[in-house]
Amino acid sequence: MASTLCNYLPELLCRFPEIDDTVMRGVRKSVDDSFKGFVRAYGNVIDAVMHPLQLFLNWLEALFVNTPWFIILAVMVLIVYFASRNLRIVTLTIIGMLFIGFVGLWEDTMVTLAIVTVSTLLAIVIGIPIGIMMARSDRAQSVVNPILDVMQTMPSFVYLIPVVMVFGIGKVPGVIAVVIYAVPPMIRLTNLGIRLVDREVLEAADAFGSSPSQKLMNVQIPLALPTVMAGINQTIMMSLAMVVVASMIGVGGLGKNVLQAISNQFLTIGFLNGFALVAIAIIFDRASQAYGKRLQRHTEVVHG
Repeated sequence: MASTLCNYLPELLCRFPEIDDTVMRGVRKSVDDSFKGFVRAYGNVIDAVMHPLQLFLNWLEALFVNTPWFIILAVMVLIVYFASRNLRIVTLTIIGMLFIGFVGLWEDTMVTLAIVTVSTLLAIVIGIPIGIMMARSDRAQSVVNPILDVMQTMPSFVYLIPVVMVFGIGKVPGVIAVVIYAVPPMIRLTNLGIRLVDREVLEAADAFGSSPSQKLMNVQIPLALPTVMAGINQTIMMSLAMVVVASMIGVGGLGKNVLQAISNQFLTIGFLNGFALVAIAIIFDRASQAYGKRLQRHTEVVHG
């Protein structure tokens, strides 16, 4: 039917008008060559800037891997307990980590934890200032929001292309890819949390003569903490999800095992490593959610 109809219509209406292939090849070559030229010119500077991150990641990974398992487990249990004050979540943590150890994935899990920890810290350090800037300026919000939309809708594999071109293959490039993927919720929820602070509270702070920085540090950020904690929770979850994809460029740990299981069709290995990632995600999710709820209740009591 369509081909018959096109016999009676101009080609312009049947075949979508495309930019000439020669022009497109020229544009692609120009962009790619410019990017590669930038990398060649500033590669040494980029390596020098990333070197402290490499050292910190190596140190944290060695700390997690070389520390006796019962000490790591005890520290995790203490952190989860003080964050959640919930024995059910503590029990879940113990069962999950023991399961990971029993199936021989303890060391790989420690490597993954180191990567996720560094990625989350970087996302917090980057995301909170940008979120604060957006909350204080509608113009900044209008500029940053479309960028965040692109970051959140872009397929995760696409992030690996520029990261590999700039940083090469290795753990640090993997961390950079994870941070790019995971930082948008941190920025958005920091912005949202600050904007949701009650105007009457801000007016009271102004009445007491608070400067903008005092109002931010003593009023807005404390009241926005539950929402900021939700951002941290989402950042951790997205970091864990991206670790598997980032294993394609040299990130080790559980993600590497999942990738090998896909390549070699090892169903059991894939599921065991997947369950280990799920266990870590559930532990972090429950603990951070419980901590956020505690902060929310504390805020309601103090300012209710």
